[in-house]
Parts: sequence; structure tokens; C-alpha cells
Amino acid sequence: MQCRVSDVNHRSFIPSHCCLAVVLAICVLSSCETTGSKIDASLWEPASKVKRSEVIAIATAYVQHRWQPTEANILHGMDEKGIRVDTPDKCYCPGDGVAGWWLPDQINIGLPYKWGGFDTPEQFDAAIKRGLKAGDAYTAEKRELNNDAISEFCAGIDCSGFISRCWRLAAPFSTYEIAKICDPLDSFEELKPGDVVNKENEHICLFAGFAKNDPANLIVYDVGCPPHWKAVMHLTPVEWLREHGYKPWRYRGIVD
Repeated sequence: MQCRVSDVNHRSFIPSHCCLAVVLAICVLSSCETTGSKIDASLWEPASKVKRSEVIAIATAYVQHRWQPTEANILHGMDEKGIRVDTPDKCYCPGDGVAGWWLPDQINIGLPYKWGGFDTPEQFDAAIKRGLKAGDAYTAEKRELNNDAISEFCAGIDCSGFISRCWRLAAPFSTYEIAKICDPLDSFEELKPGDVVNKENEHICLFAGFAKNDPANLIVYDVGCPPHWKAVMHLTPVEWLREHGYKPWRYRGIVD
């Protein structure tokens, strides 16, 4: 099918040579344990405290989530309220950014990115069955419009919504609101599974562990365009994070 896409100036969070397959990332983790995608349903309920093991279990559920869309879940154009939507399906192919990935009528793995998304996997599945669109890619226009660019006719999760779900927050906290509920860490070496690296008004990802016990390289859970428009686990070098203004943070409600 033909797809129309708007010009997109995507941010680049990870150098392409550093992107690893999820399976490799899991193999090199040194400081966290992963679980299956099925977790205790109570973990989706808001809580004032969250264990690090719970954070990782929730993150893994997003990465491993299996779902099957149809053509009805695709949109490249305006939604019913005039908001531009580009679902990150295989048809999405911007000339200067990251292409889409999911296929209709097939099993896909990983919850798709949606600008302003805050869905649990179960909420996402229900929305897809109702005919909502599966995800909505980030664009420079959406960054400028901010909340006015959020489509109620799409389902999925964005980077800060993902972190908020992993921390069992009752509502999503944006990248510029994280400081209200977190404490800064002095160095990336202090990170523990469930902590985050954040750049205000840009992007945030969840720390999972150090690659091969090497503090120079982090394994993170991420939702965004690098390396795909979905929840993934991959490698990123600390040097790159420092150069681009990312900082390590710890949620005040997390417990060991």
C-alpha cells in the first residue's frame, strides 16, 4: 500500500554501530534479571513504591509483548480531529529518519511507540481490537505542538510514558518533570537497574545493566526511534550520553 509521510527530523539517540539485537543485549547483562512477558497483573496498578525487580519485569513485558494488528490499525494522514498520524508499520519510510517495522496480519513483538502514549500492553491490545491505530511516530512537528499533537485514536507508549509505567506511577511524567520525583546521581557508574538516563525535553531510557561489567557501556530499555519505533533493549556508550547532555537519575520511590 502507498503511504504518505511528512518530513521528519528525527533525533538520533544511539550511533548505528552500537545498536545490538535484543537477544544479544540480554546475554551481556551483568546486573539484572529478566522475566517473561507475563507478569503479576497487580504490577500495572499505581504504587508509591516499586522494587527494582518489578521495574525490570514491567519493562521486559513491553519488550516481549506479542500482538497481531490488521490493515485497519494503519494510518498515514490526519485522524478524525485533524492530528497528523504516522503509524510505525512497514509502510512508514521517511527519507531522513527511522523507518517503521510492524506488519499487519502477523505476530509482532514489542509495543509500538506512540507520541504521548501511556498504555499498558493489555490496554494496547484492547485498543487495537477496537480499531485504533497502532502507534504514532515522533516528528519535529509533534515536538513543537507537544500535547496538541497527541492523537486519541492511536495506542502505544512513548519514552516517558514507558518509564512512568515501569515505576508504577498513576500518570505519565514527562522528561522535564522527572526531576520532581527523582534525585540526580553523581556518575553513570552509580546506576542500578531501574534507574534512568534523561535529557530534559528530549528523551529518557531505563537502565538495565552494564555490558560485560564494563561501566563505559550501558544496556538500556528504550522506546523510540533508535533502533526501532518500539520497546527494545539495546546498548549505548556512556561517552555518547555525556556528549549529548544526558544525566543519570534515581526515582525516589524505588527500593532494592
